[in-house]
Amino acid sequence: MSEPTFNYDELSDTLYVSFAPGEGATGIELNDHILLRINKPERRAIGLTFFEYSILAQRTEMGPRSFPLTGLAALSDELRELVLEILLQSPVKELLLLSAYTPSMVETIPITSLQPVPVAG
Repeated sequence: MSEPTFNYDELSDTLYVSFAPGEGATGIELNDHILLRINKPERRAIGLTFFEYSILAQRTEMGPRSFPLTGLAALSDELRELVLEILLQSPVKELLLLSAYTPSMVETIPITSLQPVPVAG
């Protein structure tokens, strides 16, 4: 697999990351700010889009910001499993760190934080 390409649109504060430029893909909304594009039959990532990238990448005094993957709840069990599998593999895992927030012993909420990439702008 070739190196990902990064395209930052400063006006809309959107970062486009492509792992397979020009390939068709299915878009999966992970939350309001992160869109994962996948090739379902081949079970691999095609790209990521980060809306309001500067906010996502902004660190706090305690470290990187984390965001719940609220979009996973709307997926079928099978598609959710596929998306989690893809999120935990290269090249996605180099950009998104997956973890979980556990508000109680019976509830686990998948969350992510972004590994910032240098963008021209």
